[in-house]
Amino acid sequence: MSNELVKYQPELNTIPLRKFSPVEMNLFFSIVSRMRDKGEQTVRFSFDELKDLSAYKQTSGKAFVKDLEKTYDHLMDLRFGHRSKTGLSVEKFVMFNKFKINGDASEPYVEIRVQEEALPLLNHLESWVRYALVEFRDLKSSYAKTMFRLLKGYRTTGYACFSKADFLELLDVPTSYRQSDINKYVISPIKEELTPLFRGLTVRKKYGKGRGKPVIGYAFAWKAERKDAEDVHVSNTERLNKAKFNIEHNGELSDKEKWRAIDKIKGLKLG
Repeated sequence: MSNELVKYQPELNTIPLRKFSPVEMNLFFSIVSRMRDKGEQTVRFSFDELKDLSAYKQTSGKAFVKDLEKTYDHLMDLRFGHRSKTGLSVEKFVMFNKFKINGDASEPYVEIRVQEEALPLLNHLESWVRYALVEFRDLKSSYAKTMFRLLKGYRTTGYACFSKADFLELLDVPTSYRQSDINKYVISPIKEELTPLFRGLTVRKKYGKGRGKPVIGYAFAWKAERKDAEDVHVSNTERLNKAKFNIEHNGELSDKEKWRAIDKIKGLKLG
């Protein structure tokens, strides 16, 4: 699993994955990792293969089929497309035009095919976002998973800034959240879970003028990766040592946050 690379056209990062659970995100990007450069051919995944790729925990076949169905239902709600500069021409399409689940077969499988119009998202890439599936998969929070993907789009620059509106939309943050809720339920898990993966990670709020100096954006900075940095073929021990180093040498985290972050990467009960 450590040598599985996720790689796709950056446009895929601009689509908010509304209502996707962490399990459904794992299933979707596990599929994406194996659909690259397959063109319009139908790709078959055995249940065991997809469970292994996505580190799926449930043992029940019915539960797995239900999660696959929910993943595809959410995918059908996503609309990719293009709009002309004049705004008078619009094209919209879904990513997959075949998603067949056969749990009655002697070796249960899923068959998937990419929609013709969506082929540029995964084929003959001239620019791309890339990362190790194992790093994405092992994140627990859906907010951390989404921000991980977004930051990997800037991995060689080490800086990314989002307006508050874009940040809330891309992460699918409930509209009912106040700033204190965003700090607690969105920013905090992002800091704890991504600090092990991005050396020197800092998260800064950007403030506007006016009454109360409202938050108008979020800026993320970290040590930029080399263009030839190895994403895969990295041992679990090496990943863990790197993660611990990044946590221990990050001055942004409190001692409590560091303890929680280390417990998370070790898979221990928090505290």
